[in-house]
Amino acid sequence: MAGEQVTLADLQPPKGATKDRKRRGRGTGTGNGTFAGRGCKGAQARSGYKRRVWHEGGQMPLQRRLPERGFTRIKAVVDQVVNLRDINDRTEGERVDAETMRAAGLIRYIDIPVKVLADGEITRAVTIVADKFSRSAREKIEAAGGKAEEPTGA
Repeated sequence: MAGEQVTLADLQPPKGATKDRKRRGRGTGTGNGTFAGRGCKGAQARSGYKRRVWHEGGQMPLQRRLPERGFTRIKAVVDQVVNLRDINDRTEGERVDAETMRAAGLIRYIDIPVKVLADGEITRAVTIVADKFSRSAREKIEAAGGKAEEPTGA
């Protein structure tokens, strides 16, 4: 053995490490009895049965045992948030509106409200048009010589 080369093709699991799979439904001589290892009657003994994760065998299911709390406001609109740092770094020009922010990749949708937050600094005088501004963002924009405008009419 010392001089022989061992290859991947020669590798085998140690004796007793593997077992043959159970061949169900092959008669009583296989050791699986008359019901082929499926127990006696019931859904699990039938073909096509699939155990669903949420099924609890007729017991009152968990989602029905727990109380309902609160509600979901389906039409709630969440603002798109843009920081001053991003406006300063990724936009150009004297006027920045939703179209400009969309082109710069700062927002995803034109028709969802935009809120400007004061994270970062703005170093140039720029007119920013957005639906909402945080108080500190408005102060920083005006301190840099710019204007914070909210669109009129809808």
